[in-house]
Formats: sequence, C-alpha cells, structure tokens
Amino acid sequence: MRLVAVLGLLLAAPGSAAAQLPEEIDPDLRAVLREAVQAADSFVDRFDAEVWLTDMSARLATQVPDAAERLLILRTVHAYSTQFDLPPELVLAVIDVESNFDRYAISWAGALGLMQVMPFWRDEIGRPDDNLHDIRTNLLYGCRILAYYLDKENGDRRKALARYNGSRGQRWYPDRVFTRLSSKWYRY
Repeated sequence: MRLVAVLGLLLAAPGSAAAQLPEEIDPDLRAVLREAVQAADSFVDRFDAEVWLTDMSARLATQVPDAAERLLILRTVHAYSTQFDLPPELVLAVIDVESNFDRYAISWAGALGLMQVMPFWRDEIGRPDDNLHDIRTNLLYGCRILAYYLDKENGDRRKALARYNGSRGQRWYPDRVFTRLSSKWYRY
C-alpha cells in the first residue's frame, strides 16, 4: 500500500523520477518481482523487500538478464547474508568481483560458481555431491566462509576478504571489492 502511495506521488510530480519509468511495465517482470517479494522472508517487512529487490535488480539487470534468476540470486544473497550477519551489498560486491555473476564460472585455480568456492570444501564437510554451480548451494558456502573469516579477523573486512580470496596480507583483492561496493552496490 505504501508503494502505491509513493508511486502516486511520483506520478503527480512533474519532472519527477516517474518520467524515467518505462511506458509499459513488463508483466512477466512484475510477476516474478511480486513472487520474489512475497517469498523474501529475510526482510523486515514487505515494503523493505520490494524496495531493496527492485533497486538491486535494476543494478544487476545487465549482468543477469533473466529476471527469475536475478531475483533468485538477490533473495538468496539477502537470506544468507542476514543469516550470517553480513551486509548483502558486500556479498554482491564479492560476487561481482569473483565471477561477474556467472553461476557457471570456473577460475584458473578451480574455484566454482558465483562466489568462486573451492571444491575441496565439499569433501571437507562430508558433502562431496553438492553442486557448487547451484545458486543456493554456492551462496550458502560462500557466505558462510566469508562470515567465518570475518569472525576470525575480528570484523576486519579487509583482512577477511584477503583470506577469502587466498591473498592474505595483500590489499589488491579487498581494494577491488571495496571499489565495486562503493561504486555499484551501496544505496545512495
């Protein structure tokens, strides 16, 4: 209901952001976004979910053109980020740097998926059949690993990110993530 009121105000204001809205909203995108908002239980309320998912979906659209896949990534990032006390925008920046949101990415070192998780982790935790190209599985592993390194480094994001990337003691990787975070993923 609040969204309808906000949209009404935008439409009434000349020269407002409403002028930037497409003339016709894609009904398929509307449907998947509605479904995503209703299924997003990691948000404070439905309005918060709608605002965040809409904003982040627009930022991610060029990298993940399929709306359903894009919203699955965003909902899952938010859910696991919330579960492991990570800022979801930080996780998005890590994914952006690691794989450019290519769920089938494979690094030169053999890391897989969105968050470039090393396959040895499957054996280490006794789940050798887990598919690290699966969005949910990869994000679960990646978020948990990043949260672990944040705890290990007493909340120092720079050190935790360097550990995550395997470049402990170096700044180049955390700097790339922080640049992407500040230039693309933080809300303004």
